Order: sequence, then C-alpha cells, then structure tokens
Amino acid sequence: MKLKYLLVPAAVVLLIFAFAKTPTPSKHSYPQSNETEVQKIVQTFFKGFHAQDSTLIKEVVHTGVRMQSIGKNQTGEMILSSQDFSGFLASICSIPETTSFKEEIHSYEVKMDGKMANVWTPYTFYINDAISHCGTNSFQLFKRDDVWKIFYIVDTRDREACGIKRG
Repeated sequence: MKLKYLLVPAAVVLLIFAFAKTPTPSKHSYPQSNETEVQKIVQTFFKGFHAQDSTLIKEVVHTGVRMQSIGKNQTGEMILSSQDFSGFLASICSIPETTSFKEEIHSYEVKMDGKMANVWTPYTFYINDAISHCGTNSFQLFKRDDVWKIFYIVDTRDREACGIKRG
C-alpha cells in the first residue's frame, strides 16, 4: 500500500521535469569560442607590439583605426588626446634595441553583441624593467566577412595609481 502512495508523487515529479521548458539562450549570449577568438586578436596585437612588428599589428587592425588616450597633462588637468596610427607604429618600431619595454596585461574582459566586441585590459607598462605607467586599454572590434578587426583603441595612462609620485 505504501508503495502506491510513493509512486503517484514520483510520477508527478517526473512529468513536471519532462514537460518543463528548457531555458532558451539570451539573444545576447555568444559562444565562448567567439570570445576566445576576439581575445586572440588583441593578443596578436600585443605580440606584434612587443616584437615591434608593424606588419603583424596591421593584420588585426582596421585601416581606419582610431587611437586615443586619457591622462593628465603637465598641470594635472585630465585630457583626451588622439594619436595617428601610423605615428604609433613608427614610434613602436623606432624603440632602440637597448631599451626594453613591456605592457603586462593583467586580464581580458570580453563583451560582445553580434558583430561588435569590446576587450577591456588593465595593464602595467614597464620601460627597462621599471614601471612607467599603468591603466586600462579598451579595444573596440567589429566582424566583417568572418574576420574580427580592431577599429578603435582608447587607454588610460596613470602614474599615481601604480605608485609613482608626480615630480
């Protein structure tokens, strides 16, 4: 008799699970592979940057890329400055071999919406093994013909946040 009373609730629970609607993915959910693909584009940018390889950098950057920086000027006023991409490449490629430099990326945070992505990368920048400045990069990418390209780069540059006193 007791078994009969247990079978009915068990059957009800099974029916609930059988007919329960499985949640549909959000229209803003993208496969992890897309996020990984976008992160690899930014990693390739830094690989070219550290190797002073303008050809490698150009492979992942859109021809009309814009570059800007947010930081303080000599008087301590916060400013937004723009840099020409070809000037950026020339400055990177002209760093002498006797000068070591490294942009250490602390993490990658990828946000995506269809054919657009943002990669947020906090960093510390070193020159000859000493901290020069720190901040965050924000890379904007878009996908066309199944290829991701960086079309906008903005960074913050701060000395005080990484423990360097003004002077």
